[in-house]
Amino acid sequence: MAAPRPVQISPSVLSADFSKLGDECRALEDAGADRIHWDVMDGQFVPNLTFGPPVIAACRAATSLPFEAHLMVETPELLLADYVEAGVELITVHAEATVHLHRCLAQIVDLGARAAVTIVPSTPVSALEHVLDLVDMVLIMTVNPGFGGQAYLASQEPKVAELRRMVTERGLDVDIEVDGGIAPATIGAITTAGANVFVAGNAVFKAPGGLAAAIADLRDRAEAAQRGASAA
Repeated sequence: MAAPRPVQISPSVLSADFSKLGDECRALEDAGADRIHWDVMDGQFVPNLTFGPPVIAACRAATSLPFEAHLMVETPELLLADYVEAGVELITVHAEATVHLHRCLAQIVDLGARAAVTIVPSTPVSALEHVLDLVDMVLIMTVNPGFGGQAYLASQEPKVAELRRMVTERGLDVDIEVDGGIAPATIGAITTAGANVFVAGNAVFKAPGGLAAAIADLRDRAEAAQRGASAA
């Protein structure tokens, strides 16, 4: 059995204090986060509006952590260059949001960023079969995208397991990220299914013990689940 992929915690600043986003990014780095997750929403693909490139660019100098942008937007191919220019190193696009997914992912790479793809809970993993060789990461949504603070959908765990099998069988170097309701009570099961990158918003920013303790707790629980899965 292959060694588990490293656990990475990617806090979502959707749960941060928007009035001091630069300070919040700096605090996440000090607290031990691996990267920072930007939930970009356009009010069309999902019913909310959040961060544009100028906001992200304004925070870029506040931290050395990698930025990843989850583009919950229609026709993401029209916006990719702006987010790369803003300082985003990894861009995730929805399989459901672009007609030419293969071309869109290749465009991200051509711009000098790392490419990732995501699917909503109702989309099967089979939709990704012919683009897995183009991406560094796949994001499986464990809520329906559009709002923070939603309840975790355990129904997505078999999809993560299916995707992990597919990636392993093809010998691909691909991380599996999960986003939505990730918390101390849910991270173990989704790790056992095969995820290794975890987006957490409220579980980090609203944890009573503070950012560092929350991130360390999530990491410890995920790594313990990996050890348990390896031993099984």
